[in-house]
Amino acid sequence: MIPKSKIYGLVGLPIKHSLSPRMHNAAFRFLKINARYKLFPLKEAQLEKFLQELKKHNIRGFNVTYPYKEKFLKFVNRKSSGVREIGSLNTVVAGKDGKLKGFNTDYLGFMAHLKELKVRPKNAALIGAGGAAKAVGVALARMKISRLSIYDIDRFKSLDLYKKLSAAFPEIEFSVAGCIGDLGLPEKDLLVNASPVGMRREDPCLFSPQSLHPGLFVYDLIYSPSQTKLLSLANDRGLKFSNGLGMLLYQGVFAFQHFSGRKAPVEVMRKTLLKSCL
Repeated sequence: MIPKSKIYGLVGLPIKHSLSPRMHNAAFRFLKINARYKLFPLKEAQLEKFLQELKKHNIRGFNVTYPYKEKFLKFVNRKSSGVREIGSLNTVVAGKDGKLKGFNTDYLGFMAHLKELKVRPKNAALIGAGGAAKAVGVALARMKISRLSIYDIDRFKSLDLYKKLSAAFPEIEFSVAGCIGDLGLPEKDLLVNASPVGMRREDPCLFSPQSLHPGLFVYDLIYSPSQTKLLSLANDRGLKFSNGLGMLLYQGVFAFQHFSGRKAPVEVMRKTLLKSCL
């Protein structure tokens, strides 16, 4: 009798653009693991039913993306130290006892990619204050930046992130910007967009050409499209920049290891992502 494939996947909305299935399935094939990774585009009202049917569908784990990285906290039975510190998760593993454990591999993925890019920021600006932005904020703090300015269209979310980071990392100077113009970009060496602005063709560019100065590294967590309006502007200004494909790779590497208990084939996963973007 052929063993039933273990199922993993991605929960979020919208997610049809996601490259995660190609990356994880390439890794499963390479290591000859009997498993498949699928997309689960779910509305919020469908989440509880999805969780109730994990065993029925042999779903052993899944990643979580926008807009559920914080909403899933109430569903997991155990949280890793990273999840407790950040206040959001992106990876859930279902134990044999049916208990769910949440992990955050986003901050690890962001740190790993910045290290690969040889970006060592000291004074950064962060757009967004949701689940992904929280992971970025903690990652930057762990990289021992000196200052971080935060802007979100929802000021309450900005203030909440500011309070959490300030309490956890008192040695770092955090601030909340009332508007984009208050981020103090002339003094910054890193600008990170951790908001969904830029995913849609009709989304505006949040910055003027004059606001992006030489010496500023621009990082957009969005990887589809591969070059957002913000990154196109950075390119036009002759700045160094990156989309979030590297972060996707490395968060996936850490998530894969939680799913499978095996060392992830990093280069197989990287080549699959790069090929998918051609």
